[in-house]
Amino acid sequence: MATKPPAIFRLLISLFQFSSTHPILFLVLIGLGAGEYTYEVNIARPPLLFQGVPQAIDKRNTDTWFRILRNHGFILGYSDLRGNPLWVEYAVTGLANSSALKRPSHFDADWRSLNRVSHDSYRDSGYDRGHMAPNHAISRLYGKQGQADSFLMTNITPQKPKLNQRIWQRLEELEFEYFAKHFGKIWVITGPIFNRNIERLPKDWTVEIPDAFFKIYITEAAADKPSIALAFLIPQSVNGKEPLQQFITSIDDIEAQAGLDFFSHLDDNIETSLESVVNPKPWHTDFVNKQLRW
Repeated sequence: MATKPPAIFRLLISLFQFSSTHPILFLVLIGLGAGEYTYEVNIARPPLLFQGVPQAIDKRNTDTWFRILRNHGFILGYSDLRGNPLWVEYAVTGLANSSALKRPSHFDADWRSLNRVSHDSYRDSGYDRGHMAPNHAISRLYGKQGQADSFLMTNITPQKPKLNQRIWQRLEELEFEYFAKHFGKIWVITGPIFNRNIERLPKDWTVEIPDAFFKIYITEAAADKPSIALAFLIPQSVNGKEPLQQFITSIDDIEAQAGLDFFSHLDDNIETSLESVVNPKPWHTDFVNKQLRW
């Protein structure tokens, strides 16, 4: 009895047959797909990114593979293998005329994810559903659609309650209520850090539990002001009462641990200068230091 060819070969055969019997329609579909991809890469994504898409340092390492998912007000690189966003990027400003929206009570599975992580994946796990693009800032700046997208599970990662409800919440408040108002528009890149000891959620083995989290803040350069950056690396083991200053680090350190290269479109000299410095002087103001000490 003859065996069936693998599914990929059956698909290729079907595509060949379709292109042979409907050549014009096939070419139209190819053109539409190419046009959609061109629009996505060259028009839709760039306004949501500061100096390029983050890149995997070692492209052979499957742990840093991701697919780019564009949302309303933010963009992210999602790992279906780890059930986590590896990086999430958004911009915050001090200008938000809208009032705070009621917080949704449920998180939604993202139809674009292959593993279909759901609200219940985290139930009774001991971990909070931790936002990477924050609900408060995204909803105030980008409205209901932005808030809805921030409650998709592709924007969520497991965080211990003392981290999520204390340290992480303080940083989210600072970036929106203080940093953006003090420095103007702030770009934020945030995400999880994993070590080699893999641990997964009890009810969903597709979701890997991170060991730490990073946040990088960077300003846009102006005629008389260069870009400045500030980076934090926070372990899951915090008690929540630590001063934020304790977690300041360099972007180079975060890149080495995350396996990602940020701001690849920057001039190499500027990139080296920004990413190697810990707690650069422009952030040393009484205003900022006061916020980081509590």
